[in-house]
Amino acid sequence: MTHRTHIRFILNGKDVSVPIVSADQTLLDFLRLERRLTGTKEGCAEGDCGACTVLVGRLGRTGLHYAPINACIRFLASVDGCHVVTVEHLTGPEGRLHPVQQAMVDHHGSQCGFCTPGFVMALYALWMQTPEPTEVQVQTALQGNLCRCTGYEPIIRAAIAVSRYGTPASDHLNTERETMTARLAALKDGRRVVSGPEDNLSILPSSVDDLAACLQAYPNATIVAGATDVGLWVTKFLRDIGPAIFTGHLEDLRTVERQGSLLLIGAGASYTDCQDLLSEHLPHLSSYWDRIAGWQVRNMGTVGGNIANGSPIGDTPPVLIALGAEISLRRDTESRTLPLEDFFIDYGKQDRRSDEFVESIRVPLPGPNDLNAAYKISKRRDEDISSVAAGIHMTVRDGIINNVRIAFGGMAATPKRASKAEAALNGQPWAREGFEAAVEALAEDFSPLTDWRASSDYRMLAAQNLLRRFFLENDSQTDTPVQLACA
Repeated sequence: MTHRTHIRFILNGKDVSVPIVSADQTLLDFLRLERRLTGTKEGCAEGDCGACTVLVGRLGRTGLHYAPINACIRFLASVDGCHVVTVEHLTGPEGRLHPVQQAMVDHHGSQCGFCTPGFVMALYALWMQTPEPTEVQVQTALQGNLCRCTGYEPIIRAAIAVSRYGTPASDHLNTERETMTARLAALKDGRRVVSGPEDNLSILPSSVDDLAACLQAYPNATIVAGATDVGLWVTKFLRDIGPAIFTGHLEDLRTVERQGSLLLIGAGASYTDCQDLLSEHLPHLSSYWDRIAGWQVRNMGTVGGNIANGSPIGDTPPVLIALGAEISLRRDTESRTLPLEDFFIDYGKQDRRSDEFVESIRVPLPGPNDLNAAYKISKRRDEDISSVAAGIHMTVRDGIINNVRIAFGGMAATPKRASKAEAALNGQPWAREGFEAAVEALAEDFSPLTDWRASSDYRMLAAQNLLRRFFLENDSQTDTPVQLACA
């Protein structure tokens, strides 16, 4: 079968076919420069401020789903087969404001207005999913939107009031859902897409098997899943990423399911894809997961990408290592599995060949006597990079601690287990003294660096205090164990 060279998608209500799409062409540049849809703004160009928020609808196994994303770090090639919705599409009959926009006006949710289209799109997505949101749900939905002048209180009031102005059932994304589903299904032709100039190709494999074949043909290609990291390589560091192989459209890489005593997470599953199942089976990750970036980034970023890029401050590796997770890597027709902790060799170096890709993550489910925790320390509570991240797992049976796994991010050149601290706790009775011994042992496990996020001394003290916190939160010997809501 011949390759397709055009990127095809639906923009608001119109079919779009772009014949030449370079690997590094962003969706935001296409919208603003080529289509003059300037309601979508460029602010930070790194997925932090939300001014560029648009909705992207895609067909999955359970139908058509829309999610707010950051157009500034989303590459144009990755929206092949999708429905892209910008703020201009919210215009009602005779130019009337959309219910979300009218609520923002009536509740004084906009001053300078630069950030307002992004807020409107995020609130639009929330309203479509949750017509009567709580204040906490609104705050979570707006983690990825930055306002410097209005203040969030009137915006929150507007979000809570939207359903007084209309209902999602009458919105055109719902009234036209059946038609849009058919239009998007017609765009799926099962072909590999190869577009752009030879030195900056955009490649979309037709399947996971085809992804393996593409990496054999282009072993030095950049693999782009959610682009929440690679997007910054282009917008901030002006790096060449071509040829780039895009994987976000591959449904077989987005699997999230329970298989007996473990969770299977496809490497292409976004943080949002994983959230419900993780909250059900690993409830200690629920609040932690909400602190990974903002809503837009969680809709784009993938667990596999967070692992594969090997960052020492990635949010997911420490908590997954503590749970004993394994990853599966594939090269051509062969796969291999290794403990997640063994994947990280040194700073910027992982146990992965250039023509190999992360295929899935397997996470064992805890037993009835297991205690687990996930902690994140950062300068801002929401949408910030970790200064220190920690995952803690242990089994406590008849008052004796065993099977201790403690992993930290931000404390070394890679996500790393605290072997000395683990040894100080294994086989010991559950007691403050044992945890204090583990606290002291952390100084043997790590010599953290000082950078702009945190000093070495701060990182060490924070890590030690997280062990103390774990003890206090789980100590049944006290009448009321300490429960801390915030990290």
